[in-house]
Amino acid sequence: MAAIDWGLAETLLGLGVAPVAVAQLDGHRRWVDEPALPAGVVDLSLRNEPNLELLAELQPELILIGPPFEDARTCPERIAPVRSLALSGPDGEAYTNARRVARRLAGPLGREAAGEAPIAHVDARLAGRQRPPLYVAGFLDARHVHLFSARSFYQGVLEQVGLENAWNGRTNRWGFAQVGIERSAERPEATLLYLESLPPHASGPPARFGSTCYRSAPDARTACHRSGALAACPPPNSSLDSSKRT
Repeated sequence: MAAIDWGLAETLLGLGVAPVAVAQLDGHRRWVDEPALPAGVVDLSLRNEPNLELLAELQPELILIGPPFEDARTCPERIAPVRSLALSGPDGEAYTNARRVARRLAGPLGREAAGEAPIAHVDARLAGRQRPPLYVAGFLDARHVHLFSARSFYQGVLEQVGLENAWNGRTNRWGFAQVGIERSAERPEATLLYLESLPPHASGPPARFGSTCYRSAPDARTACHRSGALAACPPPNSSLDSSKRT
């Protein structure tokens, strides 16, 4: 199998199946990293413009794509069957979708038990956790963040363990809103959970809390520096394995 979508590649690994090829491996290593792809996985170049000649040489039995790459499916379909599976989007929460996609892939692969095992593992690991409300943020620069909520991968995980998402503003189809960093000051009792993958120029989120923008929001500064109110987590890729790392 070949996977254009990183989340679907990660889902395959969770089922014990290594894809023969994945698009944009350098980006995967930078933004996902874990679980690591096997050394022999071939790089198909860009996700929106995969290397079709190389894909044809590999002769995969199936090519997995996500809805964002639907417009580019015509050419790959000349090489092998293409299956589109949505891990995130407007239809349902990403965590729920991850469970559904794992089961849909596990059946045809004869990996039903492998598909149920990570679901049970995630449910058991997440059960019973008690924490304050959470802002889930991805830092863009010194003044802006993505705050994740409805339809995001994180929302499903929070709901699964009975935690409250501190951000209830509007989100886009991927489940996040791009806002000023001061918006995470609106609930000073909340913990800020930030993604570990930062822009290349970033020195880390704590440096951002000393910015001019954040100094104008004393409640946020107090909240983010008190014990336990700032935590890092790996970036998600909308798969069950991401749930285990959250």
